[in-house]
Amino acid sequence: MDILIKNIKQLVQVREESLKWVAGDDMANLPVLDNAFLYIENGKIADYGSMADLTINTAEEVIDATGRFVFPSFVDSHTHLVFAASREEEFVDKIKGLSYQEIAAKGGGILNSAKKLQATSEDELLERTLKRAWEIIGFGTGAVEIKSGYGLTLEDELKMLKVAKRVGELTPLTVKTTFLGAHAFPKEMSREDYIKLIKDEMIPAVAEQKLAEYIDAFCEQGFFTVEETEDIMEVGKRYGLIPKIHANQLSISGGVQVGVKTGALSVDHLEAMGEAEIKVLQGSEVMPTLLPGAAFYLGTSFPPARDMLNAGLPLALATDYNPGSAPCGKMAFMLSLACIKMKMTPEEAINAATINTAYAMDLSDSHGSITRGKVANVFITKEIPSYSFMPYSFGGDVIEEVVLNGKLVEKH
Repeated sequence: MDILIKNIKQLVQVREESLKWVAGDDMANLPVLDNAFLYIENGKIADYGSMADLTINTAEEVIDATGRFVFPSFVDSHTHLVFAASREEEFVDKIKGLSYQEIAAKGGGILNSAKKLQATSEDELLERTLKRAWEIIGFGTGAVEIKSGYGLTLEDELKMLKVAKRVGELTPLTVKTTFLGAHAFPKEMSREDYIKLIKDEMIPAVAEQKLAEYIDAFCEQGFFTVEETEDIMEVGKRYGLIPKIHANQLSISGGVQVGVKTGALSVDHLEAMGEAEIKVLQGSEVMPTLLPGAAFYLGTSFPPARDMLNAGLPLALATDYNPGSAPCGKMAFMLSLACIKMKMTPEEAINAATINTAYAMDLSDSHGSITRGKVANVFITKEIPSYSFMPYSFGGDVIEEVVLNGKLVEKH
C-alpha cells in the first residue's frame, strides 16, 4: 500500500540522514518543512519535499493535510504497560498525605501490583494490556518499551514478558522488552535468596526464551543497592541483555554511576541529580531519560533538565506508564510537563520524545524522524496553529490520524 499525504502545513522532524541523538544546544533545533508532502510506500518513508516539487500523481490513499501538521510517531522508551489492575486506592492514600515509601510499607506499591498480577492469567493480562496498547497508539506512540517487574516470581516475570511480546505481534506497535525482576523484594523471600533467584533462574530463562532485549533494576534506597544492581547487570550482560537502569528517582542513589559503569543504554528518572551525576554522564553513551509524569503524580521535584542541557547532554522523554506512580501513557502530556515544569522548549521536548527515545530503544536507524527509508510511523494533527500548540494545550486531543508501518490505523 502507498499513501500520499499532501498540503501539509508543516512536516516536523525532517532529517536527511539518521542521527544517533541530539544533545545540548542542538536540541533546540527542530527541522521542519513548510507546505510539504510525504510519500509512503511498502511501509517505509519513500519521499518528502515541498508541494512545489511534488511529481507523484496517484496513490492508493491520498490524504489532504491542509492546515495540519505531520510528526514522526512518538517513541516511548520506558513503560510498565503490562499490569493487572489500577491502584486508585493508593491515589487516595497519597491525597491523604502518605508517602511512596509509607504506601509500600503497608502492602501497597509494587508488591500490590505483583499480588494482583500473580492472580491473573496470561490471556486476561494480555486482554487488559491490549486496551492500553491501543490507547497509546491513539495518543501518537508508534514504538514502546515494556518492562516486567510486577511478577517477582520466575513464572510471573516470564508471563509478563510473553504478554509484552504478544502486544508487538497483535498491534502495529514496535515493541522492545525489558526484564525488570529487580524491581522490588517479595515478602516471602530473603533479599539474598531473591537476588540469587534473579541471577540463577530468571535471567537464564529470559535469555533462553528470548523474551527480552534489556535488563533493568530499581537502584534506589530501600530497593536495590548500587552493588546489587551492578552484580545483576553484569550477569544479564553475560546472557546478552543490555542494561537500562531506574536511577535517582527518590534520592541520589548511585544509579547514574552504575549505569555508566555497566554500559547501560539509558538511565531513567533522574529526579535527584547533582554535579557529580551530570559530570559522569558527559562523554558517555548513556541516554539520560526523564519521566516527568512520575514526578508530577508523586509530587516530587522534577529532573533538572536545563542543567543537563547546559552541560551538553542529550535528553529523552518517556511516560513511565504504570499503575502506581504514572498512570498516563500520553506522550503529548509529557511534552507539556517538560515545557511547563522543566523549562524545556517545545523543540527540545519534541526531539527528546522522538530521536532521543529512539536511541534509548536501539531504533535510531528506523524510527524517530522523517527520514527516507525509515519505518513509516507518523501521525497527522487536527488543524492547529503551530507545533508548539501540542505542549501548550496540555491534555488536549490534537491527533487526527495515525499511520503505523505504512498503514492507516483504525481508531479503537
